[in-house]
Amino acid sequence: MTNPQHIEAKPMTLVDVKDALEEMQKRDSELNFRSNKAKEYVDHFATMSAQKKEELLKKLQNLNLTRLREEHFTKIIDFLPKTANELKVVLQAYPLSLPKKDQDSIVAAVAEIL
Repeated sequence: MTNPQHIEAKPMTLVDVKDALEEMQKRDSELNFRSNKAKEYVDHFATMSAQKKEELLKKLQNLNLTRLREEHFTKIIDFLPKTANELKVVLQAYPLSLPKKDQDSIVAAVAEIL
């Protein structure tokens, strides 16, 4: 049995997971049960291309919102909130409060990409 070691822990968007699963499928030619279930999920819910994801990530980072971290960016990219209320729902799992102006700028950045 192999003994994997965690070198780095960072959040991944659904688009990144989809790309990683495709690479694994090319490498191994067949995915195991859990990987197949994850692939079905991301195929259904990851609708954005990698190029658009990078563009949106750059736009969100360029807003220079000091309260947002990488895991917040990944959740925003995964769910693509179209209104400030949807953004609140996406970020409600985190102890984070954003002013209305910042919420509107995030929603505007998402709307530009879509």
